[in-house]
Amino acid sequence: MDMKLRPFDFAQAAARAGLAVNGTPLSAKPAATTGASFGDAMTQALKNVSAQQNEATRLQREVQLDNPTVSLEETMVSMQKAQIGFQATLQVRNRLVSAYSEIMNMQV
Repeated sequence: MDMKLRPFDFAQAAARAGLAVNGTPLSAKPAATTGASFGDAMTQALKNVSAQQNEATRLQREVQLDNPTVSLEETMVSMQKAQIGFQATLQVRNRLVSAYSEIMNMQV
């Protein structure tokens, strides 16, 4: 596995986030009309976590079957990515449940 570090390109990161270099939005549309809702974002995040877990499981199976094209290092990195994604998802769920509980306990 060949890993090379590249300098951080702020302009490119801002463009991917839909922002100009000074931090202003590139489009004049309000955020509500962009089409991406919180539910869609959560659904996509859960699909990504599930895909990472499936990939880690597949690589584990290949290592157990002594497939020479799959390295142990690749498998371990994939397992760690899946675990971190799952833990992040769990934390988001816990925060959402906590926020919901606080809202439901508010006095009107």
